[in-house]
Amino acid sequence: MSEPFDAKSLLATLTEFPGVYRMLGGDDQVLYVGKAKNLRKRLASYFRESHPSPRIALMVAQIARIETTVTRSEAEALLLENNLIKRLSPRYNILFRDDKSYPYIVLTQDSYPRLAFFRGATDRRADYFGPFPSSVAVRESIHLLQKMFHLRTCENSVFNNRSRPCLLHQIKRCSGPCVGLIEPAQYALDVEMATMFLQGRQKDVIGSLTAAMDQAAEKLAFEQAAVYRDQIQSLRQVQERQYVESGKDGDVDIVAAIEDGGLLCVNLAMVRGGRHLGDRPQFPANGADSSALEALTAFLWQHYLAHPIPPRILVNLPLADGEIADSLSELAAQPVKVGEARFSMQRVWVEMAEQNARLAITARRSTLSRQGERIEALCHTLALDIEEGKETRIECFDISHTQGESTVAACVVYQGGMRKSEYRRFNIQDIQPGDDYAAIRQAVQRRYEKLLTGDGVTPTLVLIDGGSGQVSAAASALEDLGLAHLPLLGVAKGEARKPGLETLFFADGREPLQLAPEDPALHLIQEVRDEAHRFAVSGHRARRGKAGRRSRLEEISGIGPKRRKALISRFGGLQGISDAGVDQLTAVPGISRELAEKIYTALH
Repeated sequence: MSEPFDAKSLLATLTEFPGVYRMLGGDDQVLYVGKAKNLRKRLASYFRESHPSPRIALMVAQIARIETTVTRSEAEALLLENNLIKRLSPRYNILFRDDKSYPYIVLTQDSYPRLAFFRGATDRRADYFGPFPSSVAVRESIHLLQKMFHLRTCENSVFNNRSRPCLLHQIKRCSGPCVGLIEPAQYALDVEMATMFLQGRQKDVIGSLTAAMDQAAEKLAFEQAAVYRDQIQSLRQVQERQYVESGKDGDVDIVAAIEDGGLLCVNLAMVRGGRHLGDRPQFPANGADSSALEALTAFLWQHYLAHPIPPRILVNLPLADGEIADSLSELAAQPVKVGEARFSMQRVWVEMAEQNARLAITARRSTLSRQGERIEALCHTLALDIEEGKETRIECFDISHTQGESTVAACVVYQGGMRKSEYRRFNIQDIQPGDDYAAIRQAVQRRYEKLLTGDGVTPTLVLIDGGSGQVSAAASALEDLGLAHLPLLGVAKGEARKPGLETLFFADGREPLQLAPEDPALHLIQEVRDEAHRFAVSGHRARRGKAGRRSRLEEISGIGPKRRKALISRFGGLQGISDAGVDQLTAVPGISRELAEKIYTALH
């Protein structure tokens, strides 16, 4: 039996500087990673007679040793803590896996700026507005801006090659700058109005439009005045529905944590430019037996290290002190206020966020119940022996190619839901084109060879999109790796590829099986199989498109990497280059008229 942890000896050696601590169990597994403004005081709080929750008491009882790292500031400790949590996935840390970037609205800096959806790393070559909680919120805002200000949304490769206005102009969603139907000065004014709107300056926009409407009316330009009138009416409708009168609350995040029946949800709502843009509920990992306040605190620390920090964050629970606000202010390099709602509109926002968190918990509980039924049915049907308390993990493979070219294998992961961060694609090489069996064999081998070195996670079930031939190929790869014990199943599409008529093929010699169309186990298999197919096809199309672009341009003599890059940058891709005329190609730096004619001839 191991000796109890000597907390007094540790505390006597600790500093009062900020830093990060790692609590380890007897098996050297990290139990918890935390940060502290004062290491000695923070760690001393764990070794008092009483603990804030049974979960903390259980964790402290398992501590074998504690490692500490001193940092220069609390913000530096926060960054180190977050990196360690993501890398080590400690058992007792509440972890939010919010890896997906948030979308923005972008206005490019072209002569006629383009309005577009954007997700990814921002730079200085465009103006970005957001972030938004979802792609739906971005697209709704873009639709509204198109309706009010008629800005173009087409790619430059399309814009530069139009000879007549598109359908968006006909339905009064674009002013037709591509064919000169609007003066540059007027379009620039529309861009300015849209920018002010996105910044939350609706009153300024209405004032400018009102002045323009009056000026147009004085000049008897009643048609133009009517356009301004319609824009003002649209803006007032938005203002009545969503605008916050206090300009101080232009950019606000609302974070509400709710615990209900053992499920924790943290809901993030966003207000940008005074407009409520919707929310995004999130469910943490390792959140069992944690309180809503613990989840809220963990979310604030983790989320704002990776995402923009607004000047005000409203929360639905009282925080112990100003530590979070101080650290976020240091990270944002500007004052950040974090606290509960004080005004009526703020309280409405918080209540909305709480209500949406409760609705998300209800929906998740229903989903978990349905997933549990499907997992139970699958285990019963396939006679899978699952360890008690262990989550079922299904990994599914599919192959996609076009007549054997650009073959891509995909592996998707299901574990309590589809885990997109764990998906993998494999570019299949060194096989006979069109040999699906060899492709499956290579993909399975590459996926699981790392299990031999102790890396990776062993699946409960390996699922193959295919029949007995694909299953035999996968079984051969697993046998070579010494993993023949892994349950393996193939699912072949039925007659006319109609859902519900699939046949299941086993690697252990069992007879093929057809489940009833309403069987929950079949529904789970179909969901995972369809996702693998989607992921494989999208990967194949990307690889094929890249190869096609490269090969057709590389076949033209005189087109090296620099000129190829200049052409693609100017026209957006091979299609845009194909649509361009000789004169347009000649306008690209480094492309002579002779070379432009050669390119045009090669692509037509």
